[in-house]
Amino acid sequence: MKTFLTIWVGQLISTLGSFMTVFALTLWVWDRTESATALTLVLFFAQLPRIVVTLFAGILTDRFNRQRLMLLGDTSAAISTAVVGMLWLTGSLQVWHLCLVMAVHGCFSQLQQLAYSASIALMVSKEQYTRVGSLNAAVGFAAAVLSPAFAGGLYPQIGLGGIMVIDLLTFTVAFGTLLSVTLPQPTATKKDSIEQNNPALKFNLKDLTFGFRYIKASPGLSAMVVAFTLFAIPNDIGRALYNPMILARTGGDAQILGAVTTMAGIGGVVGALGVSIWGGFKRRIDGMLLGFTGTGLSKLALAIGQSIWVWFPAQFFAHLHTPLVFSSSNAIWYAKVPPAIQGKVLAADTLVGLIVGAIAPLMAGPLADYIFEPAMAPGGWLTPIFGPWLGTGSGSGIALMYGISAIAMIAVGIAGYGFTSLREVERIIPDAQVVQPSSAEKN
Repeated sequence: MKTFLTIWVGQLISTLGSFMTVFALTLWVWDRTESATALTLVLFFAQLPRIVVTLFAGILTDRFNRQRLMLLGDTSAAISTAVVGMLWLTGSLQVWHLCLVMAVHGCFSQLQQLAYSASIALMVSKEQYTRVGSLNAAVGFAAAVLSPAFAGGLYPQIGLGGIMVIDLLTFTVAFGTLLSVTLPQPTATKKDSIEQNNPALKFNLKDLTFGFRYIKASPGLSAMVVAFTLFAIPNDIGRALYNPMILARTGGDAQILGAVTTMAGIGGVVGALGVSIWGGFKRRIDGMLLGFTGTGLSKLALAIGQSIWVWFPAQFFAHLHTPLVFSSSNAIWYAKVPPAIQGKVLAADTLVGLIVGAIAPLMAGPLADYIFEPAMAPGGWLTPIFGPWLGTGSGSGIALMYGISAIAMIAVGIAGYGFTSLREVERIIPDAQVVQPSSAEKN
């Protein structure tokens, strides 16, 4: 646990610095373009490479020293920040530079995240899997809450360059903490041992599809992927609709949006700390399915509510459940999949989530603009049915769509108990044998 906590502290500090840079870059792009398209392009190029490289990253994670891969990922983040900083100092920074740099960084970031995730089972006992999962969730939520406050306050004083200097300083902390420990390595499979000693990086179709084939061969893991995908689709649709729904219902009040979003971050931090102290349900699948249901109920309240006095507690409780959902799910994967192949298997599971996360927002916008908003406008065909609950006019159609997404999440959480392969996944699949190798073992 000591090794994990040492790395965790470094990642927390580094993530805060990275989030501050992202926030500052968002302000910089908006100041120069006032274009939502420019902002979404940067985000698109940051995410697209993750989809492309995930399966390759999973193979590398299982073949090579995971600590070195994490160091490589941290180094790429620092180099990316330094390149952007140099372009900014010379006055030549353009939006397309950010797109290119974010694309390259996205590749190494995905490799670093997979190497880190696949190392959890080797750093802590299986009884701690849910706790460490919640602590990892706390990193993102804490950074999301604190970075806008820090970066927003410092940006007018020290500018983009100053924020990036802070980011580079936080990188040195993460790099130093990672160097100060010895990360246990799994006992490699025979095939991966051969590949480690072969200087050529060889990938074949069997390697790339291994994770999917492994999941398909296990009814329990297949049920996990299906259930989480059915939850993720409405969840990601709702996430895409959240900002426009609040803005439409408040007449474009960015302060209210910021306040409600802050409550979400606070809820996530409180939830993560609570699970880390409590340890989660003994049956981790209960944490996942009940978390689905709790998230859906809270988001349904957010859809129906038409004032900040409803939105504040609804967002707090919606994100209070998030660490429980993800830490419980991750704990099952860590416990049931042998560490030596977790890179490839977790990569396959991650890829499904990335694809859903990319497609769902593309569906949400057109459905909201061309179907639900007109249907909930005064005189619209859905107004007599849902108008008394959601109101009419701007934002009501988005709220209806958000509410339908929330009901779908509730349904997945409840229906999950009806499938034995999912409900009893922890009993059906035996725990993987985790061998703590000697710290001297290096790939």
